[in-house]
Amino acid sequence: MPRPLTPNERDLIVYILGQSSSFYGDFDLVEDMNDGGMGSLRFMGSADRLWGKCIGEAEFDDADGVLVSVALNIDQRGELFELDLWKVDFSPLQRIAALAELRPPMSGRRGISE
Repeated sequence: MPRPLTPNERDLIVYILGQSSSFYGDFDLVEDMNDGGMGSLRFMGSADRLWGKCIGEAEFDDADGVLVSVALNIDQRGELFELDLWKVDFSPLQRIAALAELRPPMSGRRGISE
């Protein structure tokens, strides 16, 4: 069921988009993805959308201290597609960190390529 972004989700997306000057657009409504509770979101759009590429990444530590790796993905048309959160121990996400706690990923940790 579509829902609006939370303030911390919006801050996370804006933080990542700040690293990529190639995307500007609207990203208000999302759906929670079935990912075992790790917090991934799919942006609302047409049904024929396909993953295109990763346009930015971030990371933060969850409330339990476990690393959360984040990738912002666009579809084949260049529109926001997914906010992919991956908790490295596969446990459910406890929170999305505040803006001050977000940081660029350490290179090579997740191996995402464009």
